[in-house]
Amino acid sequence: MLRVGLTGGIGSGKSAVARLLAGHGAVVVDADAIARAVVGPGTAGLAAVLAEFGPAVRAADGGLDRPALAGIVFADPAARQRLNAIVHPLVATRRAELLGAVSADAVVVDDIPLLAENNLADGFDLVLVVTAPEPVRVRRLRADRGMTEEEARARMSAQASDAERAAIADVLIDNAGTPDDLATLVDALWRDRIAPLAAARSADPAEDAGGASAGPP
Repeated sequence: MLRVGLTGGIGSGKSAVARLLAGHGAVVVDADAIARAVVGPGTAGLAAVLAEFGPAVRAADGGLDRPALAGIVFADPAARQRLNAIVHPLVATRRAELLGAVSADAVVVDDIPLLAENNLADGFDLVLVVTAPEPVRVRRLRADRGMTEEEARARMSAQASDAERAAIADVLIDNAGTPDDLATLVDALWRDRIAPLAAARSADPAEDAGGASAGPP
């Protein structure tokens, strides 16, 4: 199994890269999707979040009011740490369950927004970091998620800096261009880097398949 970590700041287009990699046959484990599931209706995770943050984050249907929770935790680092202390162990458990069902020769891409923040890079054979200039990311967040510029910048400032993410990257994927530009980059990355590493890992599971150089694919 080749383990690939995928990360990038909010608005960078990380999810688009994950979809393109899935199109090449990668098994994508989406940390955000897992995080939503573990605090879904009827879960112990939801009960724990509601107990910690109170009725202000309970939606009318009894589930989690995600915008209300986001408004709290992105404005208060201590509150964000309390939320992470609840959610991260649940995500780790579910992630381990999903990985246990994957074939031994698979390429597994862990899509993890906070990979740099949580010091997880050493757990992967290859770390991909998706980048885009700050103005581009703000524009995307305003257009795609309806955020104000202030909300977008607050979310961005709550994450690792570009330099911190670049420091853990084996490959930097520049997503400042068009969707076609991105598809071309990911095609080349799969052909020239990921597929050869996966083949080497399948031939010799003990081989260190990771890379050390950060740069375009």
